[in-house]
Amino acid sequence: MIDQFGRTVRYLRVSVTDKCNLRCVYCMPLEGLDWLKREEILTYEEIAEVVRTMAGMGLERVRITGGEPLIRRDLSDLVKMIADVPEIEDLSLSTNAVLLADQAEALKQAGVQRLNISLDSLQADRVDAISRRPGSYSKIMEGLDAAEEVGFAPLKINVVLIRGQNDDEIEDFARITRERPWHIRFIELMPTGANLDLSANSFVSCADALRRVRKIEQLEPVDGPFGNGPATYYRFPGAPGTVGVITPMSHNYCDRCNRMRLTASGQLRPCLFGDIETNLRDPLRAGQDLRPLIEETLRIKPERHYLIQGSAAGSGGLVALSQTGG
Repeated sequence: MIDQFGRTVRYLRVSVTDKCNLRCVYCMPLEGLDWLKREEILTYEEIAEVVRTMAGMGLERVRITGGEPLIRRDLSDLVKMIADVPEIEDLSLSTNAVLLADQAEALKQAGVQRLNISLDSLQADRVDAISRRPGSYSKIMEGLDAAEEVGFAPLKINVVLIRGQNDDEIEDFARITRERPWHIRFIELMPTGANLDLSANSFVSCADALRRVRKIEQLEPVDGPFGNGPATYYRFPGAPGTVGVITPMSHNYCDRCNRMRLTASGQLRPCLFGDIETNLRDPLRAGQDLRPLIEETLRIKPERHYLIQGSAAGSGGLVALSQTGG
């Protein structure tokens, strides 16, 4: 699958729900959203059919996302369906890890190969404040422990940088990589309709983060762990883990985009931001061939996003990142 700009798409992010058990300040309004109705959400069988169709067109990699994917019942059933598609070489999952401790083993056995886990602070009170859900930190740490115990590797830890809330922990996160095989990824805050004040006033660039980390010890550029995303990785000499940066705001990486997104309601989005999406759910339920729709969506994939810090102008009307799976 090659778009009009010569980019090859091999990667699909699949959102299985728009709901989440947290209300992180950068992602979702405290009051939540108008949730999708059950009949609007793709069944596991429908998701698997979309994946099979796209696999026949060149899809090789799938990531399961949400909202928070682990709140959807029997998620390992979907994992097994996708893992059974011969062309899919890599199957990963993004989670806040609050529910991971009880599901880690089943997910691993079903076919999840890699995990990305959100952890925005190393301090319990801060995690609970950022997530706006008391007790989040202890559950996340239990999930991380379970992931390591069942053998998930690499473990990628996503840290959204927020000035005044966690930016004084940049060095602490980086030092972890000298002791544990964790891949800490600092992510720049992206604007959506629900976080405009935060994105305008609390932005921290990854360049600033790296400058601070380099004061600890010299970093060397490395390839980093296997993955599908836009992170750039560095390592302290001899360290088992890496420090990565994802820079959607300060350094646009859209020229390397290799993905599309399937929302929980069956909309195929060629870009996280922007307002372009194709309804696959209704044609799928009507028994129509999805290939022409997928090909057309690929054809109109935009060249880049047009995000502006503190503005909703380039977000395509998104209120929350959870609406599309981030």
